[in-house]
Amino acid sequence: MRYAILFVCMGNICRSPTADGVFRHKIAELGLNDWVQVDSAGTHNYHPNSPPDARSQAHAAKRGYDLSGLRARQIVTADFASFDLILAMDWDNLALLQDSCPPQHRHKLRRLTEFCQKLSSPVVPDPYYGGAKGFENVLDLVEDACKGLLAHVQSASAHDH
Repeated sequence: MRYAILFVCMGNICRSPTADGVFRHKIAELGLNDWVQVDSAGTHNYHPNSPPDARSQAHAAKRGYDLSGLRARQIVTADFASFDLILAMDWDNLALLQDSCPPQHRHKLRRLTEFCQKLSSPVVPDPYYGGAKGFENVLDLVEDACKGLLAHVQSASAHDH
Protein backbone atom coordinates (compact mmCIF):
# COMPACT_ATOMS: atom_id res chain seq x y z
CA MET A 1 0.00 0.00 0.00
CA ARG A 2 1.58 3.26 -1.16
CA TYR A 3 0.93 6.62 0.43
CA ALA A 4 0.89 9.47 -2.09
CA ILE A 5 1.38 13.14 -1.25
CA LEU A 6 0.96 16.09 -3.62
CA PHE A 7 2.32 19.55 -2.73
CA VAL A 8 0.55 22.45 -4.44
CA CYS A 9 1.31 26.15 -4.90
CA MET A 10 0.35 28.56 -7.67
CA GLY A 11 2.95 28.04 -10.42
CA ASN A 12 4.81 24.96 -9.15
CA ILE A 13 8.24 26.59 -9.43
CA CYS A 14 9.04 27.82 -5.89
CA ARG A 15 7.17 26.51 -2.87
CA SER A 16 5.68 23.19 -3.96
CA PRO A 17 8.86 21.89 -5.67
CA THR A 18 10.81 22.93 -2.56
CA ALA A 19 8.41 20.89 -0.39
CA ASP A 20 8.57 18.04 -2.92
CA GLY A 21 12.40 18.01 -2.86
CA VAL A 22 12.71 18.32 0.91
CA PHE A 23 10.14 15.59 1.62
CA ARG A 24 11.63 13.31 -1.05
CA HIS A 25 15.03 13.75 0.62
CA LYS A 26 13.61 12.89 4.06
CA ILE A 27 11.82 9.74 2.89
CA ALA A 28 14.94 8.60 1.00
CA GLU A 29 17.01 8.98 4.19
CA LEU A 30 14.55 6.70 5.97
CA GLY A 31 14.32 4.20 3.12
CA LEU A 32 10.62 4.89 2.54
CA ASN A 33 10.85 5.48 -1.23
CA ASP A 34 8.99 2.27 -2.01
CA TRP A 35 6.14 3.23 0.25
CA VAL A 36 5.74 7.00 -0.14
CA GLN A 37 5.09 8.71 -3.45
CA VAL A 38 5.76 12.45 -3.69
CA ASP A 39 4.86 14.96 -6.39
CA SER A 40 4.06 18.64 -6.78
CA ALA A 41 1.79 20.71 -8.99
CA GLY A 42 0.47 24.22 -9.46
CA THR A 43 -3.07 25.51 -9.48
CA HIS A 44 -2.09 27.59 -12.55
CA ASN A 45 -0.35 26.50 -15.73
CA TYR A 46 2.13 29.41 -15.75
CA HIS A 47 5.34 27.41 -16.21
CA PRO A 48 4.55 24.02 -17.83
CA ASN A 49 7.50 21.62 -17.70
CA SER A 50 9.85 24.31 -16.33
CA PRO A 51 12.46 23.48 -13.69
CA PRO A 52 12.07 25.09 -10.26
CA ASP A 53 13.02 28.75 -9.92
CA ALA A 54 16.83 29.12 -9.91
CA ARG A 55 16.68 30.87 -6.53
CA SER A 56 14.65 28.02 -5.03
CA GLN A 57 17.17 25.53 -6.40
CA ALA A 58 20.15 27.50 -5.10
CA HIS A 59 18.79 27.94 -1.58
CA ALA A 60 17.68 24.30 -1.41
CA ALA A 61 21.10 23.10 -2.64
CA LYS A 62 22.80 24.97 0.22
CA ARG A 63 20.83 22.71 2.59
CA GLY A 64 21.53 19.55 0.63
CA TYR A 65 18.32 19.29 -1.41
CA ASP A 66 18.44 18.73 -5.17
CA LEU A 67 15.41 20.16 -6.99
CA SER A 68 16.96 20.11 -10.46
CA GLY A 69 15.05 17.06 -11.73
CA LEU A 70 11.61 18.44 -10.88
CA ARG A 71 9.38 19.97 -13.58
CA ALA A 72 6.32 22.19 -13.18
CA ARG A 73 2.87 20.95 -14.05
CA GLN A 74 -0.69 22.00 -13.38
CA ILE A 75 -2.90 19.89 -11.14
CA VAL A 76 -5.34 17.68 -13.07
CA THR A 77 -8.64 16.16 -11.98
CA ALA A 78 -7.11 12.68 -11.74
CA ASP A 79 -4.73 13.94 -9.02
CA PHE A 80 -7.60 14.25 -6.55
CA ALA A 81 -8.22 10.50 -6.77
CA SER A 82 -4.55 9.47 -7.08
CA PHE A 83 -3.18 11.20 -3.97
CA ASP A 84 -3.91 10.48 -0.32
CA LEU A 85 -2.99 13.97 0.85
CA ILE A 86 -2.97 17.19 -1.18
CA LEU A 87 -1.17 19.98 0.63
CA ALA A 88 -1.63 23.60 -0.38
CA MET A 89 0.97 26.23 0.47
CA ASP A 90 -1.54 28.97 1.28
CA TRP A 91 -5.21 29.86 1.67
CA ASP A 92 -5.66 31.05 -1.95
CA ASN A 93 -4.39 27.81 -3.44
CA LEU A 94 -6.37 25.79 -0.90
CA ALA A 95 -9.54 27.64 -2.00
CA LEU A 96 -8.74 26.97 -5.68
CA LEU A 97 -8.22 23.27 -4.87
CA GLN A 98 -11.49 23.14 -2.93
CA ASP A 99 -13.32 24.68 -5.90
CA SER A 100 -12.03 22.07 -8.36
CA CYS A 101 -11.91 19.01 -6.09
CA PRO A 102 -14.68 16.41 -6.38
CA PRO A 103 -16.60 16.28 -3.07
CA GLN A 104 -15.54 12.71 -2.24
CA HIS A 105 -11.87 13.79 -2.17
CA ARG A 106 -12.13 17.12 -0.28
CA HIS A 107 -11.04 15.45 2.98
CA LYS A 108 -7.56 15.07 1.42
CA LEU A 109 -7.03 18.84 1.11
CA ARG A 110 -4.99 20.53 3.83
CA ARG A 111 -2.37 23.24 4.26
CA LEU A 112 1.23 22.10 4.58
CA THR A 113 1.81 24.36 7.59
CA GLU A 114 -0.76 22.37 9.60
CA PHE A 115 2.12 19.91 10.06
CA CYS A 116 4.60 22.47 11.45
CA GLN A 117 6.00 21.47 14.82
CA LYS A 118 8.10 24.45 15.90
CA LEU A 119 7.27 27.36 13.61
CA SER A 120 3.88 29.01 13.57
CA SER A 121 2.63 30.27 10.24
CA PRO A 122 -0.75 29.70 8.61
CA VAL A 123 0.90 29.64 5.16
CA VAL A 124 4.16 29.19 3.30
CA PRO A 125 4.46 32.71 1.83
CA ASP A 126 5.32 33.09 -1.86
CA PRO A 127 8.99 34.14 -2.15
CA TYR A 128 8.84 34.88 -5.90
CA TYR A 129 8.91 38.68 -5.72
CA GLY A 130 11.10 38.96 -2.64
CA GLY A 131 14.75 38.49 -1.83
CA ALA A 132 16.89 35.69 -0.44
CA LYS A 133 15.25 35.91 2.98
CA GLY A 134 11.91 34.77 1.51
CA PHE A 135 13.46 31.62 0.04
CA GLU A 136 15.17 30.82 3.34
CA ASN A 137 11.86 31.34 5.17
CA VAL A 138 10.16 28.92 2.75
CA LEU A 139 12.83 26.31 3.51
CA ASP A 140 12.53 26.85 7.28
CA LEU A 141 8.75 26.36 7.15
CA VAL A 142 8.92 23.44 4.71
CA GLU A 143 11.58 21.59 6.73
CA ASP A 144 9.57 22.00 9.91
CA ALA A 145 6.30 20.96 8.26
CA CYS A 146 7.96 17.98 6.57
CA LYS A 147 9.09 16.66 9.97
CA GLY A 148 5.50 16.73 11.18
CA LEU A 149 4.27 15.32 7.88
CA LEU A 150 6.76 12.47 8.14
CA ALA A 151 5.39 11.57 11.57
CA HIS A 152 1.85 11.70 10.13
CA VAL A 153 2.80 9.42 7.22
CA GLN A 154 4.58 6.97 9.51
CA SER A 155 1.52 6.78 11.77
CA ALA A 156 -0.68 6.24 8.68
CA SER A 157 1.72 3.48 7.68
CA ALA A 158 1.38 1.82 11.09
CA HIS A 159 -2.42 1.84 10.71
CA ASP A 160 -2.28 0.29 7.24
CA HIS A 161 0.04 -2.59 8.14
